[in-house]
Amino acid sequence: MIKFFLMVNKQGQTRLSKYYEHVDVNKRTLLETEVIKSCLSRSNEQCSFIEYKDFKLIYRQYAALFIVVGVNDTENEMAIYEFIHNFVEVLDEYFSRVDTCDNTIHSYNV
Repeated sequence: MIKFFLMVNKQGQTRLSKYYEHVDVNKRTLLETEVIKSCLSRSNEQCSFIEYKDFKLIYRQYAALFIVVGVNDTENEMAIYEFIHNFVEVLDEYFSRVDTCDNTIHSYNV
């Protein structure tokens, strides 16, 4: 089950966040900071799956945009990895070219 969905730029700024379980606003900020730091600090040669606390992080980088999905331990990592790619393809088709400005300006459409 997906717990949260984040779109982050290379500077570590959250461009879009969607939580599917209740998380207090103060805890969201701390969670996003830790998750972003752990994903941005990894090299391209490292695996895109991270075990983090009581869930898994699956992320994928597209140019300057990172998409991070937090899931429970029973979720299939490759299915979520492919889900991220399909999501980006849909955004690319809708916006003609996905970038952080489109996502910020049109976040209600995303």
